[in-house]
Amino acid sequence: MKIRFTTAQGKTVEAEAESGADLLTVAQGAGMPLEGTCEGQMACSTCHVVVDADWFAKLPEASEEEEDMLDLAAGVQRTSRLACQIMLDDTLDGLTVAIPAESHDMRRF
Repeated sequence: MKIRFTTAQGKTVEAEAESGADLLTVAQGAGMPLEGTCEGQMACSTCHVVVDADWFAKLPEASEEEEDMLDLAAGVQRTSRLACQIMLDDTLDGLTVAIPAESHDMRRF
């Protein structure tokens, strides 16, 4: 399936993903600056993405724990989610998410 990332600079990057993968892993593989410090344990907000409004309602609702972590993220919007909590399946082929300008992957420095 295809996943589309919109960078903070407005560039679109397409990535191939397998059903069952999490969005964080796919984003990192596509070179997106999502650190994922807690490695998907929902103990940080360094994988914060903004889901395209057309796709947001197609995702399962965020858990209370995810909402708590999003409260700590910079640049949160109504359709914000943690990429580590989005498990991809065939219904999400074409999913489009934006990478917030505040996102930085400190592993790259």
